[in-house]
Amino acid sequence: MMHRLPVEAYTSEDWYRREQELIFSRVWRYAGFVEDLENSGDYLTVQAGLHNIIVVVGKDGSLRAFHNRCRHRGTQLLRTVGKRQKAIRCPYHDWTYDLEGKLISVPELSREFGDLDKGCLGLQAASVDVWRGMIFVHSDPNAPSLQEWFSEIEPHLGPHKVDELVEYPDARKEYEVRANWKVVVENYIDVYHLAHLHSGTLSMYQHSEAEYGFHGDHFAFKEPLAAEYQANLEKNAPMPLVVPADQAAAYVPMLFPGIGLSETESDWSTFIVTPLAPDRTKVENRVRVKNASDWAFMSQEWQSAGFWKNRVKGKYQESTKDDPLVSGDLTAEDIYACEQQQESFRSPGFQVGPLARGEEPIVEHQNIVLRYLGGSVI
Repeated sequence: MMHRLPVEAYTSEDWYRREQELIFSRVWRYAGFVEDLENSGDYLTVQAGLHNIIVVVGKDGSLRAFHNRCRHRGTQLLRTVGKRQKAIRCPYHDWTYDLEGKLISVPELSREFGDLDKGCLGLQAASVDVWRGMIFVHSDPNAPSLQEWFSEIEPHLGPHKVDELVEYPDARKEYEVRANWKVVVENYIDVYHLAHLHSGTLSMYQHSEAEYGFHGDHFAFKEPLAAEYQANLEKNAPMPLVVPADQAAAYVPMLFPGIGLSETESDWSTFIVTPLAPDRTKVENRVRVKNASDWAFMSQEWQSAGFWKNRVKGKYQESTKDDPLVSGDLTAEDIYACEQQQESFRSPGFQVGPLARGEEPIVEHQNIVLRYLGGSVI
């Protein structure tokens, strides 16, 4: 079993641009949590490949999505997120649209434009839908069903009732990884590395008994808890359980092209991958936990609470204290590995060796990428 992609797939601007056009511009794209948009006029924007999309709550309470560009000269209308916007106004020439996307005002209309039909110049529609508490957008106003897009992976997700959980704001973070987006995704679905790179930080799971595979374009993964951890689960878990103890396990799917979910015994979290450049990727984490009204958060960092705290010592104990491999931080370990791999691509003599059985998902992911790119190598 061998690697399917050349080094250029991880370093080339041409590859990056083609992936933006043929993958990220043509699939459903995560935009946020449903609670991000609660009232009329609340909005957010998201980059979906080559498209920047607005999602806004209309006066009727419905979500609507539009391409984030003015119909006059194409200027971006809104930036990031906002609350209770009464209308959508272009900052360039003040063309103004209502929350349903209709053009309602053009300054100096008669003098500057004469007889202009505003009814033909509403915002260009996109698609928006909600799945498992998350908002998704698609650049096509007649996009295939979001439920259909996730239908094959749905039976393989965790038993978590997402709508009964609440976000833990202190766990929200966004960071850049100096690596290609596919390196980040391939690390996420690499089963082989779990017992090695994460020998301390993930020692509460039985990696050798993991079940995994692709369902459509989406990757499913499940592994049981280690016996010692399972034996006194409520005490050992860093936070109150969000699933029944007899259903506790790690469900860690990666939804194509870059929507990771971490569904554990004590939280449900997202791992959103956004390509920024051939060698730069943004990752956003958000975490849901048991309803805060039922219990008080512990004062220490939630990641390090419980029985498994400090069980991260091992093969790199002699390294400096700021070494990511002795940090006890799962994310720091992964970032280190991804960035080191990306750095190796620069070496003229670099070649990928044979892959392990636990790396089979990487090859399948690469095949999916190639299929979206037309089956050819750039």
